[in-house]
Amino acid sequence: MAEKLAPEKRHSFFHGSQKVFEWDQTLDEVNMYITLPKEVPTKLFYCKIQSKHVEVGIKGNPPYLNHDLSSPVKTDSSFWTIEDDILHITLQKRDKGQTWPSPIAGQGQLDPYVADLEQKRLMLQRFQEENPGFDFSQAQFSGDCPDPRTFMGGIRSD
Repeated sequence: MAEKLAPEKRHSFFHGSQKVFEWDQTLDEVNMYITLPKEVPTKLFYCKIQSKHVEVGIKGNPPYLNHDLSSPVKTDSSFWTIEDDILHITLQKRDKGQTWPSPIAGQGQLDPYVADLEQKRLMLQRFQEENPGFDFSQAQFSGDCPDPRTFMGGIRSD
């Protein structure tokens, strides 16, 4: 049932007409996807993940991405992989349940309508996680959606 509340599609961040990366989020993490140039060997790519910063590039060149993150992450459980010419960065949210407007601070923010949809989806994910026997995939909110981090005493940590 939880897969029904997974992100339906990735958000895209463009600089001009060039797609820089795609991303999505869950209660626990933010995922970034960068399409890599096929002519560069994968062993030359690098990614540095810090608590509030991410850097991606090709060794010996200026970084492709070198920005502060929208919110802090847990560096010990954040990681990156390369598969099928896609660099996938998994950022573990320090504040579980927080709705990120974008992975990169001040860049490519979600519009208010999409941000509201994200917050509702994360709230339903929280309900699903706390009540595994129920299906919340068709649930709807009337009015404003509460913040998943603080609603009814906050997210339980097991």
